[in-house]
This record gives sequence, structure tokens and C-alpha cells, in this order.
Amino acid sequence: MQKLIKILKYKVFLTIGLLPLIGRAQTTPPEPTAFEPAENNFGLEDAAQGTGVIRERPTDIAVFIINALFGLLGTVFAVLIILGGFKWMTSGGNKDKVQEARELIRNAAVGLAIVLVAYAVSRFILSMLRKEGVGPGATSS
Repeated sequence: MQKLIKILKYKVFLTIGLLPLIGRAQTTPPEPTAFEPAENNFGLEDAAQGTGVIRERPTDIAVFIINALFGLLGTVFAVLIILGGFKWMTSGGNKDKVQEARELIRNAAVGLAIVLVAYAVSRFILSMLRKEGVGPGATSS
């Protein structure tokens, strides 16, 4: 029975952990962003022409990394909530196990809420960093 539970936990964790990857499998890749050439780039623009390197802005790279981290953290806390529910269902009426499962669910829900708020705040801050100017006349790039 313990082996079956261990296999079930592994399958649930693997399935939930891979769902974000499956969802992104069908999306089209974003178009590469173009930079305005500098006045004097010492010939670097010409040297980079044939390399196939996509030049991305540092803010785009930061946004990708932050979104990946928040996605991973959200998945971890969602798995912890499911694990807490599983522990609760399999507690067999043992009050200590039920209390432990409740605490796990509560702590995971608080963690998930913190991650969602942090994601919203970082999304707002990063959208402000992407603007070309500051003040009333600022435009999005």
C-alpha cells in the first residue's frame, strides 16, 4: 500500500509539474525585438549580422526569469495544497494527522496568496520599467 501511495504521489507531482510546459507547447514564439543602432557601435552591428543571435533587452530577460520563478513557486504551493488534501483524506480520523493536513493546506494557501500578490506587484513594476520615458508623456515600447 505504501508503494502504491508513493507511486501515486510521484505521478501527481510529475503531472502537475509538467502542466505549465504542456500549456506553452502550442504558443507561437514572440517576435524578436529590434534595437535602434547606436551612433558609433565600432562595427559590432556588422559583425553580429550573420551570427543569428537574437538581441533582447535586459528587461525582457528579467521578465522571463521572474515569470518562470513565479510559475514554479505557484506550482509548488498548488501541489502542497493538493498534498495536504490527500493527507487529510487518508488520515483515517486521526486528529493529529488532520491537524497537520490543515496546517499544510493553510500554510500553502498563504504562500500561494503571497506569490500571487508578488507576481502582480512585479508585473506592475516591470511594465513601468519597459516604458521609454517617465511622466505624463511616457509611451510603451
